[in-house]
Amino acid sequence: MSLNAESTAFRSALEVIRAVEPRVADAIGAELVDQRESLKLIASENYASPATLLAMGNWFSDKYAEGTVGRRFYAGCQNVDTVEALAAEHARELFGAAHAYAQPHSGIDANLVAFWAILADRVESPALKKAQVRQVNDLTEADWFALRRELGNQRMLGMSLDAGGHLTHGFRPNISGKMFDQRSYGTDPATGLIDYDKVAEAAREFKPLILVAGYSAYPRKVNFRIMREIADSVGATFMVDMAHFAGLVAGKVFTGDFDPVPHAHIVTTTTHKSLRGPRGGMVLCGPELADQVDRGCPMVLGGPLPHVMAAKAVALAEARRPDFADYAQRIVDNAQALAEGLARRGAKLVTGGTDNHLVLIDVTGYGLTGRQAEQALLDSGIVTNRNAVPRDPNGAWYTSGIRIGTPALTSRGLGTAEMDQTAELIHTVLSQTTSGESKAKYVLDPALADKVSKQASDLLAGFPLYPAVDLG
Repeated sequence: MSLNAESTAFRSALEVIRAVEPRVADAIGAELVDQRESLKLIASENYASPATLLAMGNWFSDKYAEGTVGRRFYAGCQNVDTVEALAAEHARELFGAAHAYAQPHSGIDANLVAFWAILADRVESPALKKAQVRQVNDLTEADWFALRRELGNQRMLGMSLDAGGHLTHGFRPNISGKMFDQRSYGTDPATGLIDYDKVAEAAREFKPLILVAGYSAYPRKVNFRIMREIADSVGATFMVDMAHFAGLVAGKVFTGDFDPVPHAHIVTTTTHKSLRGPRGGMVLCGPELADQVDRGCPMVLGGPLPHVMAAKAVALAEARRPDFADYAQRIVDNAQALAEGLARRGAKLVTGGTDNHLVLIDVTGYGLTGRQAEQALLDSGIVTNRNAVPRDPNGAWYTSGIRIGTPALTSRGLGTAEMDQTAELIHTVLSQTTSGESKAKYVLDPALADKVSKQASDLLAGFPLYPAVDLG
């Protein structure tokens, strides 16, 4: 798409929206301005391409398409079949997976599809076979009651939240915690790294049906070969949630033992974050779980979102281009440069650095809580999110950490030199912020915040965001 065509497309879209509800058009324009002027360091955010964004705004949104390719409950889905098949094809080729399911609306939906596919394979199917029936509707009331109890009496082992795990890996506030009897493995108190011997010990003791690997705030690689060996040793299904680092797998930065796809029974991911696509989810698996995964709708999901699957197909096609591998490597190079710049200035980093796209700062070294640090940085034009650190004394709300990531700034073209400048800005703000009378209150000179915000804007000026888009 030419630069002029991009500008015309987005300007025209806003004009159409403004004619109906101008406040929405204004909010969309304001969001672009905010993103252009702020240092976006949220590890789970990125910038999708204009082609990906435009693929979501079309009449595919009007279609119901329950079912899967060629097996719909509604007529007239031939074009939906085309885009869903393309998304799955690109995903299989990109990740080397036998099967791909592109329907999940989000990461949690992808995880729920995976959980219930595993439960259907490991618990439901044997029960149906034992009862000599084909489907659950054929079970007697007594057999159905027994199966329901068995489905709700299974165990999951995953990474603890404070060590970097995710809420959807069996924790009580999330539906996954209400489905499973969950236990956690943590990290070594001295190094902050996964202790695989401890994971194996926990698996032997707990005997989970599902062993989950993956993270949202662990700044190191995971050895998926070892994790699979642990799962096999206790008869567990090995599931990997690679939502955060899928782009590093797609870009072949994570290979061998650190690529989850050859080792896991089932892999889930989002399609945004480091993969740089639309907001959505996806499931990858082998043939043994494919049929169960394809029942995600109506088992777990509502109707598929064909317009988002179209955008997934576009983004996955982009990720198959050679330049995406360069992008993925630059994400890691930038994260390591950012970590080194922070450490050199005295910041306390969980695990001392990073192997991936994110850095976790323990802001207790600055005398702050995570919430105080997050807001002080936001006042200064630096967008981050507070995050728990291992054995966090401030809990999951106020926290003691700040999580930062480089996928978005790397998309804008910033490099290692700019990461060092970014580290200087972060350190300046945190070192000049003092704790207030509560865990949420803080003191920061507004003049300093304005100065840093201006420096952040100046730094970004050389790396324009969606440069072709002129909203007038």
